[in-house]
Amino acid sequence: MVVGLGNPGAEYERTRHNIGFAVLDQLAADARVEWQRSAKWGAYWAKAEQVLLVKPMTYMNRSGGPSLAVAQFYKIAPAEMLIVLDELALELGRLRLRLKGSPGGHNGLESVITTFGTEEIPRLRIGIGAPPGAGAVDWVLGKFFEEEMPAVTKTVVLAAEAVKVAIDKGVVSAMNTFNPESVRGKQKPET
Repeated sequence: MVVGLGNPGAEYERTRHNIGFAVLDQLAADARVEWQRSAKWGAYWAKAEQVLLVKPMTYMNRSGGPSLAVAQFYKIAPAEMLIVLDELALELGRLRLRLKGSPGGHNGLESVITTFGTEEIPRLRIGIGAPPGAGAVDWVLGKFFEEEMPAVTKTVVLAAEAVKVAIDKGVVSAMNTFNPESVRGKQKPET
């Protein structure tokens, strides 16, 4: 199960906080599947072969409830999930996959971790860059600048590819391919 985090509603489209939704939309388009709405789960969902794509519709800070409802219905363990979310601490275009860890200040991921009762949930953080002087809330809820859109489009496609590698070859393989350390390569310090 792949869960994209974001906020529902037209006013949040193309915002930094909704890049998780954008990646899920890319995955659905690539798989040529249509989104279905479930009032019972409070989420949009689509099935691409054996993979469930889920977009909680309860706003970011309450993403855990819908994620758990779908996971319980389909008997999906936390380790079989991948949460896709935005990350302030990474520059735009950078990806970071992890098998587990703390929410790192992200309220949507914290909701998922708290609801499932474990930090052992794989996640893909997508860099949206740090705010240049603006408050974090205004930054994440703000729309990407027009000049950023080519980079955003490339990032969404790259993140969708990372999700596909995680599904096909495992999260560790995707980490080795897409994490910043892997992309840059390990460099020896100069002597």
